[in-house]
Amino acid sequence: MTVAPQSWFGPGIPADTPDTLDPAEGLAEELDLAESGQERADTAAANSQFFFQPARRLVSAGGNAFTRLYRAFLAARAALGLALVATQLIAGLLGSAVPLWTNILCVLYATQALTLWLLPRLQRGASAKTLARVSSPQWWASIGLDLALFGLLHASDRSGGVNYGALFVMPVLMAGVLTPRLLGLATAAIAALVMLGVAGWAVLDGADVALRLTQAGLVGSGFFVISLLASEMASRLAREERAARGSMEFARQQAQLNRLVIDEMQEGVLVVDRRGHVRAANPAARDLLADGQSAVRTAPFQLRGVPAWQPLVRAVEQAFASATWPEAGRDVGLAFESGAERSLRLRMRFTRRRESEASEDLCVLFIEDNRKVLARSQQEKLAAMGRVSAGIAHEIRNPLAAIDQANALLSEDLAEPRSQQLTRMVASNVARLKRIIDDVLEVAPGAVPAPVPLDASLLVSETCLEWARTNQLAPGPNDPLTCAVPLQALVVSFDPEHLRRVLVNLLDNALRHAEPGPACVQVSLALELAANSQPMASLTVFNAGPAIPPEVERHLFEPFFSTRSRGSGLGLYICRELCERYGAQIDYRRRQDANLPGNEFSIRLRLIESAAPSLRSPTLF
Repeated sequence: MTVAPQSWFGPGIPADTPDTLDPAEGLAEELDLAESGQERADTAAANSQFFFQPARRLVSAGGNAFTRLYRAFLAARAALGLALVATQLIAGLLGSAVPLWTNILCVLYATQALTLWLLPRLQRGASAKTLARVSSPQWWASIGLDLALFGLLHASDRSGGVNYGALFVMPVLMAGVLTPRLLGLATAAIAALVMLGVAGWAVLDGADVALRLTQAGLVGSGFFVISLLASEMASRLAREERAARGSMEFARQQAQLNRLVIDEMQEGVLVVDRRGHVRAANPAARDLLADGQSAVRTAPFQLRGVPAWQPLVRAVEQAFASATWPEAGRDVGLAFESGAERSLRLRMRFTRRRESEASEDLCVLFIEDNRKVLARSQQEKLAAMGRVSAGIAHEIRNPLAAIDQANALLSEDLAEPRSQQLTRMVASNVARLKRIIDDVLEVAPGAVPAPVPLDASLLVSETCLEWARTNQLAPGPNDPLTCAVPLQALVVSFDPEHLRRVLVNLLDNALRHAEPGPACVQVSLALELAANSQPMASLTVFNAGPAIPPEVERHLFEPFFSTRSRGSGLGLYICRELCERYGAQIDYRRRQDANLPGNEFSIRLRLIESAAPSLRSPTLF
């Protein structure tokens, strides 16, 4: 495959490419790739905060190497043009006879070099690819013009009064750095031939043959050496730049990954300096610092100046002063102007260890709401208690069965009324203990039954009818129970017995706490859309009655919490555990209805097949 000759500064060669590789092989448009890489880096920097600041400084340090070197050579050409004009003026002031056309050439060259350097629009189109072609205007505007003009100046001074041949170093060096090696050597060859041609012309005019040709040969050899050295230096610079760009890309990806992980953390993360200036803050931290009415802006921002954050500022100052912080963290309370209060668990880590008298510059704050800390601790305790309770329940079941059997045998032999009353008391308490054991084993860790498709409409209606018969609720206008289910099937993913158990528990609680009257307990099943626009089956159990006190509401779904002296406190806890087991959600809210206020428990069940888009009239009984 034929590859167009290109500059050392074209991409495509990995950083570990051997030095013997021909620079004309596998190199492409470095400037275009650099601009696209710069744009990607700038975009990533715009989306990040503190984590991308070092990368942003490196990327924006001045573009790619080719652009910097090209502008440096243009500046050198401008300086050389001014030096030529100054040389002609000084020579004229000192009495030397300077041809007019030489002055004109120097002035024109200086004007062109300054214009090309000072006007960026004239530099458009200059790239490693364009300078690699002799036919390109960019090559003739710089290297080609220098060869032609310096050749004219050198030819006009065959006597050797002014050594214009040294000026060829500029185009030779520029070609060696910015063009492929072959073109750089060709430029050196052109300069050497011009030197030899002028020397031969001078010999024809009677100059010393040995002196002129020797000088021209040595200078021409020097041009080749300069071209080779410049090409090798450009090669090394290009490899180092590619390696640096690869490292920058890897660092950018790592920074993006770190930012993504930190942004998705449930725990708040702040990077704070000694002055209380927040360098970085993830969304969780900004939510914890907000009062619930106004949001905290993205970093950077200042902790000082906000009264509610003063405890946090004092904690940071204390940590910097002592350079230590408890491993488990400390609690900090925030009191907002709106009256809201928040207790936070604060843990700190410093960016580096304290050494001698050096002070820490930054510290990382991990912030967590104490409510979540307590909830997590409670969940761990509940899990441990569940395992212990399951083991105890298994151990109690066998002796309890023996007690029940012995009590049944005693009841057959004892005929006295008082003895029969005692055996009935024993049987009642044995039955109660059996229910508690069944409840504990129901939610104990173990194999979870696989959910099956079931018709929630049919199961809810059958369960309500059976529960009404069990509780001897006569149908009619004064019936305390009403049930509304859709006519079509709502197929959900749940175990039938477990869903029946949840519904019966909610119905028992609703009837127990409802104010007597018609329709004081209401059950409804309907199709609704969740927050993610996914259809869900909503099962609601409502009872008309007084509101649940706040001190009771916060413990509704906790195990072994009950307001009844003979209650086990496992009913709602079992309901929640069974719902979570099958991907359902149970929630409580107070229904503020002017006609019939009350308490409402709702369960959102996951549908496993699409329901009808519209519901017909529900069935009522």
